[in-house]
Amino acid sequence: MNYGANTANVEFLFYIWKHINAHSKLKAKPKLTKLHLDEFREYCLKKKGVTEELPFGPDTLVFKVMGKMFAATGLDSDIFTANLKCDPERAVQLREQHPEIQPGYHMNKKHWNTVSFEGSLNNSLLLELIDHSYDLVVSRLTKKLRTELDQL
Repeated sequence: MNYGANTANVEFLFYIWKHINAHSKLKAKPKLTKLHLDEFREYCLKKKGVTEELPFGPDTLVFKVMGKMFAATGLDSDIFTANLKCDPERAVQLREQHPEIQPGYHMNKKHWNTVSFEGSLNNSLLLELIDHSYDLVVSRLTKKLRTELDQL
């Protein structure tokens, strides 16, 4: 099944996920998060040329700019984390400075970080890491795709 083929599928599954998490009696005690999943999603979708897909199944939400992935998050985890693309040198520095930033889970660890949104990282850094990931992917788009993106 191609989970990314229909935006309505993503909207429906995200709605179901929010509904289950909001009303689950089995849910763990709520943790304080700096940036909630729905805010993360809205922030990513406001960027030019971004789509959301479920290419790995209904539990992994992926954000792409012009068809190239820049962010992914699991919908089935108790802890809100996201995989974000990062410049390799900066990725190492961030991991050394912040325990909430680890090598990318199930990703190329040189180019991806898994970032916990439930630790002590402030919103400005979290948003900047999303921006950095998006900008890094955009900078590596082909000239044709960048022209298409500019025309959106």
